[in-house]
Amino acid sequence: MSSQRLDNYLRAHRKNSGLTQEEVAFLLGFDNANLVSRYEKRQRMPPVQTALAYEAIFGIPIAELFAGLQRKIVSDVEKRRSELSTRLRAKDPKGIAAPMMKVRKLRSLASDEQSMVTNQNTAGA
Repeated sequence: MSSQRLDNYLRAHRKNSGLTQEEVAFLLGFDNANLVSRYEKRQRMPPVQTALAYEAIFGIPIAELFAGLQRKIVSDVEKRRSELSTRLRAKDPKGIAAPMMKVRKLRSLASDEQSMVTNQNTAGA
């Protein structure tokens, strides 16, 4: 049974570190703690630069800081990967190199899918 995950765990990691919102804001290069509060309350999504800064501040990978969001994104990509594989199998390739390109794409999609399943299983352990 899979447990429900929050979109992010910024507040929990900040609290565990003993830092205040103002101190985290300073480390992020912000003038005040307003954005830190909004990120923690999941009212706003930080840009990738800020997410990477959070990773540097707490020493926690982005995928763990944003565990619920990461799980949703992986699920959405898996659904689209499956749909793309179905479309590629149904598509009639044109040209001499097209059949080989189609095979390469399908192999890539299958190996990417296997990597994501393996990564998800190890992340949840």
